[in-house]
Amino acid sequence: MKCHHCDSQATVHLTQIINGQMHKMDLCESCAQEKGVTSPDNLSIGSLLDDQPKMDASTASMTCESCGTTHQDFKKGGRLGCEACYHVFRPVLEPLLDGMHAGINHLGKVPTRSAGKKTVQDDEDALRKALQKAVEEENYEKAAELRDRLKKLHTQSSPTA
Repeated sequence: MKCHHCDSQATVHLTQIINGQMHKMDLCESCAQEKGVTSPDNLSIGSLLDDQPKMDASTASMTCESCGTTHQDFKKGGRLGCEACYHVFRPVLEPLLDGMHAGINHLGKVPTRSAGKKTVQDDEDALRKALQKAVEEENYEKAAELRDRLKKLHTQSSPTA
């Protein structure tokens, strides 16, 4: 495969999604280094997104009042200066993030191994309810059994001195 910028052999292959469209770019080692692709610390979003449509004049003049980062600074370095930049540059960031992810809002995630796991407190609560019900039904044998299980659970979960 040939490099996207020159006719050398491409060794670095990038895939980016812009406005829902997948774009592939093949680069030779020297072009990849020139664009900062080979080093994650020097990755320049601006240089990778050269094919993206140009922003209008209002976007180009954006400046964060908190830290002074301009749209050009962000485009050149690929980094924002502070928390307020995320609000100032929202019109620029949303299309980028929407193309990379399945939406622009972080909804959180519950780790798979903890989903549906019961805690000791959950077990205690369930035993207390069952004990209360057994007492109300005057089923004292079952109530005694539940009481003993509750005590055992409580002593197992309590730190020993």
